[in-house]
Amino acid sequence: MPGDSAVNFNVLHRTCKLVVLLCFLHISVTLIFYVRSLDIRFAFVQNQQSNTPANVRSTNLTTKEEAKDDKIQVKVEGSPKNLEKCPETSPLLVGPLRVEFSSPVSLEQTRKENPNVEVGGRFRPTDCEALQKVALIIPFRNRDEHLKYWLYYLHPILQRQQLDYGVYVINQDGDEIFNRAKLLNVGYTEALKEYDYDCFIFSDVDLIPMDDRNTYKCFSQPRHLSVSMDKFGFRLPYNQYFGGVSSMSKQQYLKINGFPNNYWGWGGEDDDIYNRVASKGMSISRPDGTVGKCRMIRHDRDKQNEPNPQRFDRIAHTRETMHKDGINSLSYKVVKIEKEPLYTKITVDVGKP
Repeated sequence: MPGDSAVNFNVLHRTCKLVVLLCFLHISVTLIFYVRSLDIRFAFVQNQQSNTPANVRSTNLTTKEEAKDDKIQVKVEGSPKNLEKCPETSPLLVGPLRVEFSSPVSLEQTRKENPNVEVGGRFRPTDCEALQKVALIIPFRNRDEHLKYWLYYLHPILQRQQLDYGVYVINQDGDEIFNRAKLLNVGYTEALKEYDYDCFIFSDVDLIPMDDRNTYKCFSQPRHLSVSMDKFGFRLPYNQYFGGVSSMSKQQYLKINGFPNNYWGWGGEDDDIYNRVASKGMSISRPDGTVGKCRMIRHDRDKQNEPNPQRFDRIAHTRETMHKDGINSLSYKVVKIEKEPLYTKITVDVGKP
């Protein structure tokens, strides 16, 4: 019996040692795997941080107040936050519009209805990156009431068209005879001093589009936008007509050496511009007559804007004069630049005939 007890004790002792050994082995293996998992997690975090932009990493490490300041700074600088390109055709368009001039409009009313338009008449969409940077150039003198209507109707249209745009009103100083085409050249030059525009809309202040599908942007060919005006019974007066509202890319504009500077008074410059376009092998593109409808604000002809008696002779010689009369020969003096809430007004002295 004592011998059996000794044997049982030895077996129990060995069993306990084996259990302890297995427990130790289990703990060791568990510790090893735990340490390795920590290394993997640490490496993963490092890799994620290395692939994260620096400004995002710093934002993650700042306090809530600092993060708020960072967001404000991004908004002020206007830096893109990886926005997708806006679609070719905006989903915000509504089509035909009712355009009336019977009730007066005010600049204050237009400001309230367009809170996203920045000082100077600048806007760009916040939910996508605009496909074009568009400068709208308006030749101007003594047309304040017309300008109110233009701003009232055009700002909502341009925003729905998802354009990155700016409005420039080029005001001819003094009382010399009016020179529309030269003012357009001035607008092109001055707008580029402020922003890298790649498309230019040249618009009379008294023309309002009646359909927002008539997109104020540039195309592969120079674009005539005011296709069917109520003034002409909503018909194109003649195939070469290029007046009212038109668009050209920077490359197209420079190809024709801009606009002529020597058309003083009413008429002729539009046909000269058409001749320039045709002589460079380009053609005029247009929307269809329905989309291209627009209304003109009725008015008497301005003083100091009488018909130009030399216009027909100048038109006949466009091919000979266009290389020396245009953006390469432009001269003017800026009198004043005013940053208004809805537009930039640039008053200039363009000289006299």
